[in-house]
Amino acid sequence: MTRDDDLPPTDAAAALRLIEDQRSQTARRLEPDPRVLYWPWGVAWLVGFGLFFLRFAPDDRVLVRLPGWLPLTVLFALLLGAGAIQAVAGMKAYGQVTGDSATRGRWYGFAWALGSVSVYVGLSRISEHLPHDLAALLWSATAVGLTGALHMAGGAIWLDRDLFRLGVWISVINVVGAFAGPGWHSLVVSVAGGGGILVAGLLAHLRRRRAR
Repeated sequence: MTRDDDLPPTDAAAALRLIEDQRSQTARRLEPDPRVLYWPWGVAWLVGFGLFFLRFAPDDRVLVRLPGWLPLTVLFALLLGAGAIQAVAGMKAYGQVTGDSATRGRWYGFAWALGSVSVYVGLSRISEHLPHDLAALLWSATAVGLTGALHMAGGAIWLDRDLFRLGVWISVINVVGAFAGPGWHSLVVSVAGGGGILVAGLLAHLRRRRAR
C-alpha cells in the first residue's frame, strides 16, 4: 500500500519546491563544517602574530624573550597546517563537483597561488632596503591585505556574504594596524584578525545549524 507522502507532487509548484528542498539538503550535507574552514586560520593568526607582538613589540621592545626565528617559524607551520586541513575538507566535500562551480574553485585557487607568489617576489626585492621593523610591517600588511582582498573576491564569486564581510573586516583592521605602525600591526592582526576569523567560523556554524 502506498502512502500519500510517497506519491510524487501533482502540480509544478510543489515539484519545484521539492527539488529546491532536496538541493538545499544536499548542499548542506556536502558543505564542510565552517569551523573546520575558519578556525585553523584563526588560531594561526592569533598565535603566530601574537608571538610576533611579544617578541617584536613597538619601539624595539621585547615583551617575552623568544628566539628571533620562532614567531615566523610558528606562523608558517600553523598556516601550512591550516591550509592542509582546508584542502582535505574541500576535497571531501567538493571532490565530485563538476561544471562552473568546479571551474570557479580552480581559478580562485590559482589566483591565491599566483597572486601570493607575485606579491612576495616583489616584496623580497624591496624589503632588503628597509629597516627590520618596517620590512616586517611591509610583509605582514601586504600579506594580510592580499588575504582580505581575495576573501572579498571569493564572496563576490559565490555570493557568500559571510566570506565577503570577513574580507572587509580583515582589510579594515589591516589598515588600522598599518597606521598604528610596527609591532602594533601584529597585535591588531592577532586579536582582531585571528579573533575575527574564529568568530566568523562560529557564526557561520550557528547559521548552518539553524538552517537545518
